[in-house]
Amino acid sequence: MLRPVEQQTGILRQFGACFRDQRRADLVEHSIGELVRQRVYGLVLGYEDLNDHDRLRQDPLLAFLSGKRDVEGAQRRRAQDRGKAGAGKSTLNRLELTPADAGPEARYKKIVIDESAVDRLLVDLYIQAQPRQPQRIVLDLDATDDPIHGGQEGRFFHGYYGGYCYLPLYIFIAEHLVCARLRPSNIDASAGALAEVERIVRRLRFTWPEVEIVLRADSGFCRDEMMSWCEQNRVGYVFGLARNERLVKRLSKAMREAREEWKATGRPARRFRDFRYRTRESWTRGRRVVGKAEYLEKGENPRFVVTSLGIGEMEPRSVYEDFYCARGDMENRIKEQQLDLFADRTSTHALHSNQVRLYLSSMAYCVLVALRRLALAGTEMAKAQCGTIRLRLLKIGAQVRITARKIWISMAAGHPAAGVFAAAHQKLTGAIPLRV
Repeated sequence: MLRPVEQQTGILRQFGACFRDQRRADLVEHSIGELVRQRVYGLVLGYEDLNDHDRLRQDPLLAFLSGKRDVEGAQRRRAQDRGKAGAGKSTLNRLELTPADAGPEARYKKIVIDESAVDRLLVDLYIQAQPRQPQRIVLDLDATDDPIHGGQEGRFFHGYYGGYCYLPLYIFIAEHLVCARLRPSNIDASAGALAEVERIVRRLRFTWPEVEIVLRADSGFCRDEMMSWCEQNRVGYVFGLARNERLVKRLSKAMREAREEWKATGRPARRFRDFRYRTRESWTRGRRVVGKAEYLEKGENPRFVVTSLGIGEMEPRSVYEDFYCARGDMENRIKEQQLDLFADRTSTHALHSNQVRLYLSSMAYCVLVALRRLALAGTEMAKAQCGTIRLRLLKIGAQVRITARKIWISMAAGHPAAGVFAAAHQKLTGAIPLRV
């Protein structure tokens, strides 16, 4: 299931090109491409630790996926490595633990990642996945906590999350990840976000000069610098706005109406108001604010968003309910990365190497998003999360036989997802449908 995804998209081939290999060619048994594929496919299949690869290196299917011709490792140079086609943990960790400034004279770790190249690749993968220019591109921004439990570089206590953590920044376009930046937690949630947005918008506009772009985020990103940049660069925005006494006062009449409706019906009641607003000090100009006056059983629940979208483009209720609230789906995407693909496995000492781990998890996510897009559209698993795809379509018990010319995989026809598997396989390969 995974090999034809890579053949069609080249995700890991392009990712491998983001590493600079400074090892002696005559001593290399595992190419950069093979190491990258083995590590990322391990994450896709649920193996988060490098220690797992001391067993996985003996798996002929993972060796085949990684690009090995000798899938049983029968021709390895050293006798102790024969029967183990893949790389062990000590070789794989060079992808993660090589310092950013390592040169050819380094003794062991000489595989250096180009972070800017990976950042560009994440945006390019979104562009490559589009069959045509989108009408509107919505960039969803969010920060989340990544708990850490040791003396890692960049370790700080975060009062809101109540623990020591990193504060990674994620940017998505629908389900496509276009930025994953690991940051220490002693910063504002929006720190560095504008530089990432500028970079992404520049690349999108290079491909599609006239495309409409809109930023969407919670109040942690509602900063005058960000909004002013958007206004100067033809980029729209809808940001959450933290409430205060002045804003709540503007909703007082609407809140009374909502309260009366709640008393009459016993159901939650909402009213929306649209008005111009400017802070006393932090904003350089007045902006459109949409307020939601909501009354629930527990009492008043006012909420606000600030937007550059005019009343002619979107009426107040739609701005809040249809557009702003849709950003909640991004939280599901972050959950997929952290819970299913181990983006929070940032346990090395250096911030740089933990960023590399975040990139590896990000590529595993991109592979599964491509599988979902190319193979599962129109099936009952079209919107399945990464963990479900792994459980039902990838981690399937099978009998593996290796002959001189082929690898034979015999799978159980009674598998509950056999029908979905057969349909997905046919979409990916164009082969004669599997008999189920």
